[in-house]
Amino acid sequence: MILSGNEIRRRLGKTIFIEPYCEEQLNPNSYNLRLHDEMLVYEDAVLDMKRPATTRRVTIPEEGLLLEPGRLYLGRTLEWTRTDDLVPMLEGRSSIGRLGLFVHVTAGFGDVGFRGFWTLEISAIQPIRIYAGVPICQIFYHQIEGDFVPYSGGKYQNNQGIQASMLYKDFAPRES
Repeated sequence: MILSGNEIRRRLGKTIFIEPYCEEQLNPNSYNLRLHDEMLVYEDAVLDMKRPATTRRVTIPEEGLLLEPGRLYLGRTLEWTRTDDLVPMLEGRSSIGRLGLFVHVTAGFGDVGFRGFWTLEISAIQPIRIYAGVPICQIFYHQIEGDFVPYSGGKYQNNQGIQASMLYKDFAPRES
């Protein structure tokens, strides 16, 4: 079951937290999240899953930033969210998708208990100019059934901004 916009509003400050919250961004069954003005771009020609990648920070200027096709840009939401007992999901807005802009490559699924900003894996089909503050994606919430352990100590929990992949940590030797 997906929560309605009215139910999202009812749960604000109780089990759903969105900061800053703006009533105009609430939809019939989702909430629009906006693009922050910072992005990360990978500098390595080849990315290695076992090693941290080198990134460069880019600021989206007021006149916009032209994205190149075939390049991955990591952005983040302006809004910080917390979800205590629901599964948060992220999707691009249809108006954004109709411009050939992908907001997440595969990571639109959140864990119950996630707290932080959403890192967006942004790519474009053709050159496109983007702007900070644009409502770029929408968050929606699924009920979870059965007992669960909330996400609490993961690599991306309580983040303070954009996070490049930390998959390399999964390859670290584990203590017995």
